[in-house]
Amino acid sequence: MPTSPSDPARRAGRVDPADSSGPAVVPAPAGQAASAGAGAVDLAVVGAGPAGLAAAVTAAGLGLRVAVLDAGDRPGGQYYRHPAPGLGAARPEALHHGWAEFATREAALRAHESAGRITYLPLHHVWTVVPGGAAPAPLWTLHAVVGHAPDERAAAVTARAVLIATGSYERQLPFPGWTLPGVVGAGGAQAMLKGGLVLPGRRVVVAGSGPLLLAVAGSLAAAGAAVPAVVEAAAYTAYAGRVPVLLRNPGKLVEAAVHGGALARHHVRLLTRHAVTEAHGTGRIEAVTVARLDRDWRPLPGTARRIPCDALAVGHGLVPQLELATGLGCATRPGPDGTVALVLDAEQRTSVPGIWSAGETGGIGGAQLALTEGELAAHSVATALRPGRPPTPGADGRAGRHLGRLTRRRARLRAFADAMGAAHRPGEGWTGWLRDDAVVCRCEEVPAGRIREAADDLGARDARTVKLLTRAGMGWCQGRMCGPAVAALAGQEPATDRRPFSCPVPLRHLAELPATDR
Repeated sequence: MPTSPSDPARRAGRVDPADSSGPAVVPAPAGQAASAGAGAVDLAVVGAGPAGLAAAVTAAGLGLRVAVLDAGDRPGGQYYRHPAPGLGAARPEALHHGWAEFATREAALRAHESAGRITYLPLHHVWTVVPGGAAPAPLWTLHAVVGHAPDERAAAVTARAVLIATGSYERQLPFPGWTLPGVVGAGGAQAMLKGGLVLPGRRVVVAGSGPLLLAVAGSLAAAGAAVPAVVEAAAYTAYAGRVPVLLRNPGKLVEAAVHGGALARHHVRLLTRHAVTEAHGTGRIEAVTVARLDRDWRPLPGTARRIPCDALAVGHGLVPQLELATGLGCATRPGPDGTVALVLDAEQRTSVPGIWSAGETGGIGGAQLALTEGELAAHSVATALRPGRPPTPGADGRAGRHLGRLTRRRARLRAFADAMGAAHRPGEGWTGWLRDDAVVCRCEEVPAGRIREAADDLGARDARTVKLLTRAGMGWCQGRMCGPAVAALAGQEPATDRRPFSCPVPLRHLAELPATDR
């Protein structure tokens, strides 16, 4: 639900870009609700996960006025998701790595909020960012859907700079039976445990590819679930050629050892170079078929076995969430994990002036990298908005040394992330486990056979043409679930569409927009 003030309201609400005083949010036109008072903030941060949280508190500490817009109801994002206070969790930190870093930044967020330096806006799902104002100091208007249906309202925030920290979502590679109840994403299973203190089942197979599987399996087992196997499609021998990168990141090696120890304590079997190729059940999942894969992820004949279970947590890594950035025209690049990420410079700037990004949008890399990039982006924004002014009076040397440490840490963590992405990148042969009757697009119930027909018989050579011919990707999730699979079946690398909206928007809010923002 957007809200963009009319032109007179916009002019009345605008402040001098050099002035950081005044309220944080543009007033809404008649019929729409604003989230706070009038005026423009220095920096609008979209997302309150590790990257957004780090950027917001760092920028506020550097003297900027910041608005944080987040779709969640509490800061932390998916990584630091934690139980609601009403659930009475005694030690929510037990379900997390690096909880102290989150707690420190959340406390800083609240302190800056109390002091008026940060306006924290939960349940604000930003659906578009619109440029406006005159050079050399243009403003950006962020339109957001606030709350939940049927009581959504619209709000708009104006800012001198925008930092996109929208994170990522799970990559799913479909297989026969993946629509059965009891089949959940690996990250979804972890979110159920972290946020709701519930398990997806009593006997849970964890499958897919990527280091997240080890963390999920360990958490589920520690919470009381039986985990008969972790089914990893890649082989850890793929890391053998990256020994120097591994040695530069000893913390990651320790983390892997901790996860391995947890699996050993709970007697969880690790099957590498294997995949779940089918789920079985009537009304709910009852078992999975697991098969050994060749180097290209093709199932090897004669290697299939059944594993009984009442839940399956499956995921093949993460995909950067780029709708807002690509809607603005930000340039993208292919990542080593087979996903698409933003092109960013050394200061976390996108190809669009005035737009920065940090965290998973620049390539999947984990919480530590996201925290580091968030800090670096905040320093870059402060320098850009206040040229010639030191970040901290009398502390140029100390600030320079700190930025140097952040830059080196980013390089080290990014190198590890790239090695990890390449090691767990899906092989081209995974479509070999997809029968023609297997559903690929869940929203529109499009089977693999129809997509193959579009590509092989009707001449579709890209995912967009397949979508037009089959409706795959036209449903509620807009291709988030099926996009990689559709691209693979069409013989194409995944690509990111440029969309005008990043989430569903009520038509009444679009009708209320001024002509300049339509």
